[in-house]
Amino acid sequence: MRRLTILLLLVLTAFRVAAQQEKEGFTNLGPQITAGMIQGSLFVKDASGKLLLYTVVRGEPAHLLGYDATTKELILDEPLPKSDGAWDMTFSSDGWLYVPGASGFLFRHKPGTKTVENLGLVLPGETYVWNLTAGKDGEVFGATYPGCRVFSFKPGKGFTDVGKGPLTEGENYVRSLAYYPKTNKLYAGVGSHAHLVELDPVTGAKKELLPEKYSDKEFVYGLEIVTGKKGGDRLLCLLTRGSSVLVYNLKTGKFEQEIMEMDLKTVAPETRGNRVFYTAKEQLWQAELHKKKFTPTQIGATGGSANAMYWTENDELYILTAMADFVSYNKRNGKLSTQKLKIPRQPIPINAIMLGPDHKVWMGGYLAGGHATFDPVTGKTTELGGLDQTEGMAIQGNKIYFGIYPKGRFYVYDTRQAWDKQKDNPRFLGQIHDQSRSFAVLSLEAQQKMIFGMVPEYGMLGGHLVEYDVAKDTLISFGEVVPKHSIVSLVKDGNNVLGATSVSGGLGVKPSEPEAKLFGWDVKQQKKTFEYVPVQGAMAITGLLNGPGGKIWGVADGTLFLFDPVAKQVTATKKLFDVPAVRSHVWRSVFLSVHPNGMVYGTGNNQLFRIDPVSMEVTYLDDNASLMAMDRTGIIYFRRGTELIRYDPSVEKLN
Repeated sequence: MRRLTILLLLVLTAFRVAAQQEKEGFTNLGPQITAGMIQGSLFVKDASGKLLLYTVVRGEPAHLLGYDATTKELILDEPLPKSDGAWDMTFSSDGWLYVPGASGFLFRHKPGTKTVENLGLVLPGETYVWNLTAGKDGEVFGATYPGCRVFSFKPGKGFTDVGKGPLTEGENYVRSLAYYPKTNKLYAGVGSHAHLVELDPVTGAKKELLPEKYSDKEFVYGLEIVTGKKGGDRLLCLLTRGSSVLVYNLKTGKFEQEIMEMDLKTVAPETRGNRVFYTAKEQLWQAELHKKKFTPTQIGATGGSANAMYWTENDELYILTAMADFVSYNKRNGKLSTQKLKIPRQPIPINAIMLGPDHKVWMGGYLAGGHATFDPVTGKTTELGGLDQTEGMAIQGNKIYFGIYPKGRFYVYDTRQAWDKQKDNPRFLGQIHDQSRSFAVLSLEAQQKMIFGMVPEYGMLGGHLVEYDVAKDTLISFGEVVPKHSIVSLVKDGNNVLGATSVSGGLGVKPSEPEAKLFGWDVKQQKKTFEYVPVQGAMAITGLLNGPGGKIWGVADGTLFLFDPVAKQVTATKKLFDVPAVRSHVWRSVFLSVHPNGMVYGTGNNQLFRIDPVSMEVTYLDDNASLMAMDRTGIIYFRRGTELIRYDPSVEKLN
């Protein structure tokens, strides 16, 4: 029996190895980064009255997890196909748990069962469902992107666009949603330019509520309704670009006050009395909303912001935090206790890739953040936690510099020392106000400087050029060197810099400029030296490369161009691929590298390709490839979603 078991294991191992080996030269190294990041969460009771806790863990795909709220036992772990996460969930009046998803899908689950049903696409053209809220008679409502829509789902009747088009013209996001049963009205938070809309789901009538003085805010990011308190029911509205909560009295129709510190993923009004319980700064607080002066009282540490809260019949408050801590607060004796939930980690997409100074392949994870290294010598993958989503990386000496989303932050890691964020390795360098992402990171080792190109915050145009002086440990922004453009690619031009732009800004705003540009930057004099349009009408220029023959290569949308940095003109072009006529934004597209064999390799339009720099002939090698790095031996690495793929060009028969 033991021999049979061993034989079976050997067969399975051989099968897995064979599955990883693809066509000649390609090896699938498998998922590299995992995360236990949880998002939408809710306490509900099943048909028998048992209290359950549901949450969604990010991944590809995301998984719906269910726990017994008493024992903390995991009782459900089911995938949400084609969804990488879910920011919210709601419990309908007829006993269904509804979960929103990416790709514009809506899922539902009957608590206590083992199945999850995909109800399909909520509305044509909508690719993401952000928030849900439950109405009457089993109806649920949802908020979408990119059409800025609100939909209804009724069992037996399906989906309806209850807003009858965008809630706010020119906007993409309905980011938050709340239903008020007394008036049958919906309240919707819009971004990337903040709006608060009262919506009648029957007639489609809309009314803007947000005062003009808050029009510079980014999102109405969260909404919660608190009922049964002195002076009337209240709508709490979380505003971003800054962080404050407006209190709107649903009885009087007036904004009563602004609260500067309150997490608003969830709040928990006490069942008897006027107090509301919430989290802020990883602490549990209590306060009374009806008082003119908001005076919160701190209760104790939760270790994170609340994803879900629930009052039991015994006056005990259950809290699930974003860090997967199950916190119990006993109102009678004031005691807090914490237990860590066991979250099954899921593979997450690779979002950035680069060869590090330690000769390992470095990768950053999408949304949930985190990093991993792959050692080409040992074949070992090592995961490293602690940093958020990396958009771009570059090395100088033994150090790696990271452009981190959100909020335009920068870090540096010394690879000669252990990765330990608690000991400032990686170390925070600073951040740039109103800037969001840095895909373009360039090392100028001779000058001891790092240059970052930026994409601005949501709803804004104009990315900054940023310099970090390694010797002086200073960070400076030169602002919008190309007004209303984002800077998405950088390359050396002698002792100076050549940059490339995208007309796209942050999400939720339309470009104002007609085409992407190249620009020169004098590092010493800290000024722009020229602007140039290499390809007319292109939305973005990416993949800048110091290519063969002293030319700078780049790709403007799908057109490769060779730029002479001395003559300041394009000397050749080559169509690589077609691009869609309508695109919401382009921040990065193509990655290029010169191989030791003299060829130029690249990824773009989900393809891996080779370019002969003499004949300009293009050979397509793989049709599911993006991002790219090359190790010191000429082995190429790229991603397929969560998986790292290795390609050895030595298998090619080149003339």
